[in-house]
Amino acid sequence: MNWRKEIKSWGIMLLVFGTLYFTGLITPIMGGIQSMVLSTGLIKPKVTLENKEKQAFDYAGQFLDTNGDRLGLSQYKGKTIFINLWATWCPPCRAEMPHISELYDKVKGKEDLEFLMIALDEDFNKSIKLVKEKNYSFPIVHAAYGLNPSLQSQAIPTTLVVSPEGEIVFYQEGMSNFNNQEFQDFLLSL
Repeated sequence: MNWRKEIKSWGIMLLVFGTLYFTGLITPIMGGIQSMVLSTGLIKPKVTLENKEKQAFDYAGQFLDTNGDRLGLSQYKGKTIFINLWATWCPPCRAEMPHISELYDKVKGKEDLEFLMIALDEDFNKSIKLVKEKNYSFPIVHAAYGLNPSLQSQAIPTTLVVSPEGEIVFYQEGMSNFNNQEFQDFLLSL
């Protein structure tokens, strides 16, 4: 009799998760839950580097902006660049985006500081739609022409910061809440 209850419980769970998965609701729901975890402040970026410290950044490469124009990485030479690789289908990417947007709102307009949110979706219109729906103010570009070696990563989201001298001074694979005073001070100190 006990095993029937167990089978019924597993069947209900599988039905719920299957419905969420096949309707496409699993990504925004998981992203929302992860964003709430990030809001607690328990997961913060480590401002020290572990594996790409002082590596020279490759400014070769182009992206597609939301107007359909090509944007070259070389135009960012001599500036601090906050770069984030993301996709709409990635729950951790969606989880950290509200926090990145809040950070962007705090520091936008600061001279020689640029944000480059690189969408990896096949269909750039999905990325544009998500950013509009969520009312994020940061600019996005599409990796339509591929990624150079400095931007290659084993996971998304991946975030890096490039100094005005062209060195990678921050590199992190995985989500984090970048909207904190320590990270803001780090960005503005470069």
